Amino acid sequence: MSITSTHVGSPRSRVDGHAKVTGTATYAAEFTAEGLLHGVVVSGTVAKGRIKSIDITAAMAVPGVVQVFTHKNRPRTAWRGKAYQDEVAPPGTPFRPLHDERIVYSGQPVALVVAEDFNTARHAATLVRVEYVAEPHETDLLAVRDKAYEPPKKRSGISPPPKARGDMRTAFAEAPYKVENEYRIAVEHHNPMEMHASTVVWEGDGKITVHDKIQGAQNTQSYVSSVFGLSPKDVRVIAPFIGGAFGSGLRPQYQLTLAVMAALALKRSVRVTLTRDQMFTFTHRPDVLQAIALGANPDGTLQALRHEGVSGTSTYEDYQEVVVNWSNGLYHCDNIEMIYKVAKLDTATPGDMRAPGAPTGLFAMESAMDELAHNLKMDPLQLRLRNYAEIDENTGKPFTSKELRAAYQLGAERFGWSRRNPEPRSMKEGRELVGYGMASGMWEAQMQKTSARAVLTADGKLEVGTASADIGTGTYTILTQIAADALGLRMEEVTAKLGDSSLPTSPVEGGSWAAASAGSAVQLACNTVREKLFSYARSMDDSPLANASLERVMFRDGRIALISDPTRSVSIPEAMRAGGVDRIEAEETATPSKLVQLRYSAFTHSAVFVEVRVDEELGVIRVTRVVNAVAAGKILNPKTARSQVLGGVVWGISMALHEESMADHNLGRFMNHNYAEYHIPVNADIHDIDVIFVEEKDDKASPIGVKGLGEIGIVGTAAAIANAVFHATGKRVRTLPITIDKLLE
Repeated sequence: MSITSTHVGSPRSRVDGHAKVTGTATYAAEFTAEGLLHGVVVSGTVAKGRIKSIDITAAMAVPGVVQVFTHKNRPRTAWRGKAYQDEVAPPGTPFRPLHDERIVYSGQPVALVVAEDFNTARHAATLVRVEYVAEPHETDLLAVRDKAYEPPKKRSGISPPPKARGDMRTAFAEAPYKVENEYRIAVEHHNPMEMHASTVVWEGDGKITVHDKIQGAQNTQSYVSSVFGLSPKDVRVIAPFIGGAFGSGLRPQYQLTLAVMAALALKRSVRVTLTRDQMFTFTHRPDVLQAIALGANPDGTLQALRHEGVSGTSTYEDYQEVVVNWSNGLYHCDNIEMIYKVAKLDTATPGDMRAPGAPTGLFAMESAMDELAHNLKMDPLQLRLRNYAEIDENTGKPFTSKELRAAYQLGAERFGWSRRNPEPRSMKEGRELVGYGMASGMWEAQMQKTSARAVLTADGKLEVGTASADIGTGTYTILTQIAADALGLRMEEVTAKLGDSSLPTSPVEGGSWAAASAGSAVQLACNTVREKLFSYARSMDDSPLANASLERVMFRDGRIALISDPTRSVSIPEAMRAGGVDRIEAEETATPSKLVQLRYSAFTHSAVFVEVRVDEELGVIRVTRVVNAVAAGKILNPKTARSQVLGGVVWGISMALHEESMADHNLGRFMNHNYAEYHIPVNADIHDIDVIFVEEKDDKASPIGVKGLGEIGIVGTAAAIANAVFHATGKRVRTLPITIDKLLE
C-alpha cells in the first residue's frame, strides 16, 4: 500500500515538549489524591549482618505519624522469592524490602515512616533507632576476583560469550606484535533528574492506581499483583512521563513495594519518594575487571584475541550483561577466547545502565586496538578497516545491514582525521597538548513483541496507544509521526497514549527497541484502520474510488485520493458516514520475524572521532570536538534522533572524565552519594558535538526499517576520549575516569 512520508524522516519538535517546559507534564511524585499520606524510608547503615533491635516508639509518638513499618509488623506479602521477579530480573532471588532482619547491603531500607505530611514523616524517620549485628562484608571486586564464576543460569536476553575458536594461546605466543593489559571503569550510579517515587492511590474495595517511575507500566502491574496477591484488574499503573531513567526504571525499585504495602495496610493513598542520597543505594553500572590480549601480524591482521571480564554482582542475584562479545563482533579473528564471569559482593544488585556492557567492554577493546596500532606504527582507523568483520563473528550470521565502513569514512572526513600527526605529544596549541582519538561502536538492533491500538473518529482525529513508556527519547513524537503519515493527517490531529497498563501489551522500554517495536505495532494498527476506511470509501454511491485498489490511492490532508488524479477523492467523514460508523478501531501486534532472527544478526554501528586538549602543566582535559557517525537504519525524526546521540555522547564524556562512585570498603558503602561529590558534566564541559546519520537501508531488522538510537551514542565515546588523551600526552590510562592525578602520576 502507498504511504506518503510527510512527517516520518522530517525533523519535528516533541509533541510533549510544551507540557514539559510549562510544567504541566505530571510525574510519579506529582500525582495527588484526597488524604494522601507520605512515606519516608529509613536506610540501613551496615553492609552485612542483621537487625538486632529496632525501636519505633519515638517516631510513633510524633503527632501526625500514622504508622512505622518494619520487618516485624509489615503486612503479609508473597513469601517465595520468585514472586518478586519482574520482567527483566536476573537469575536469583530479588531483594524483598522489609522481608526479614537480614542486611545484605548498606543502605537497604529497614523501615518506612508514614505520616500525614512529608516533613513530619521525614522528622520522625530520624527518630527510628536501629541496632545491628554486623558481619564481615566484602565490597571490593579485586578481593573476590579469584572467586568469580560463570553464571550457572543465563539471564534472559543476554547472549553468553561465543565458544573459543582456533588456538588462541599458540597464535598469541607466535604473534610478532602483542598487546596484553587490564582495563577497568568505575562504578557509576544512575542519576536522572527525577528521583524514584511511587504514588499509590487507594480506590477502595482493594483496588489501587499506581503512579510509578518505571520504564514499563505493565512490569509494575505484574510485579505488584504477584507480590501482594492482587488481581491485575485491580492494579492500574499510570506513568505517562519519566524524568530520565537510563535503565534504573526497568525494574520496580523498593519505594514501590513500600508504598503499595502501606496503602493496602492503611487503606489510604500513599506516596514514597526517595532522596538523592538513597538513589545511590540501588542499581548501578557494575565494577568490571577486564583483561585483553591481542596478537597481530606486521600488517595489522589480528591473529589472536582474548577478552575476559569479571563483573561484580550481589549475593542474591546473578546480574549479567554483554561485555566481552563486542570485541569479536567488531573484528575478524580466527583464534579467539571470550570469558565472562561474575563475583559476589555485599552490594545491591547492579542494573542496566545506558548500553549495559557495551561501553564497558568496548572501552577495553578499543583502547587495546589503539595500543596495537601505536605499536605497529599504523593508523588506528586503518587497523580497524584491516580487521573489519563482514559477518557477525559471534554467531556466523550475516548482518541485516552494516554501514560501519561508511561511518568511518564520513566521520573521518568531517573530523579531519587526515590532519592527525601519529606521534603522541606532537600536536600542541599554546599550553595545551592536542590529541585525536577514535573508536568503533556497536549495539544490538532489537525488536520486541508489542501491541498497539488505533482509533479514528468521524471528526478526522486519530488516537494511537500502547503500554510502552516514553523515557525521554521522543516516543510520543515518533508514534505521532508514524500514525499521521499512515492516515494522511496533520500531527496536531493525532494523539499518542503511552505509559498506562490498561493500554495494549508492551514490554519495558529499554535496549533501544522501542522505536522498532512500538513503531511497527502502531503502523500495523493504522494500516488496519486504513483498510477499513478505504473499504467504506469504495462502497459509497458513485464513489470516485470504486474501482481503485489500496495501492493506487494516497491518504493526504484528511482525504483518500487517487494517486493518478488527486481531484478524485473522498474525505474521512464521508467514508465513515458511508460505512455507518463514527469510529474505526483496530488493535494489532507486531512480532519480530523468527526467520530473520534465525538467519541474521542486527546491530547499530558508529564511528566516534574525538579531539581533546590537555593542559600540559595542570593535566586538565577538555573534550573540544566530537564527531559521531551513526548507522542506524531509517531515522524517523532527525531532530529527536540527534538529541539521543548527543545525550549519549555527553554521558560518554562523563564516563571518561567524571563519573565515579567511590566506595569505602571498610564501611562497605558508596561515600559520594550526592551531586556535590559525584561528578557529572556541566555546560562548560561540553563543546562541539557533530552527529552524522549514515544512510542505511534495512528491511530485516524491523518492519519499519529502524534500528534504535538510545544506546549507540555512549558506546565507543569513552574509548575514543581515552585514545585521544594518549595521543595528546603519551600517557595511557586504562582505568576510568581519567582524572588529573592519573595523568600526573
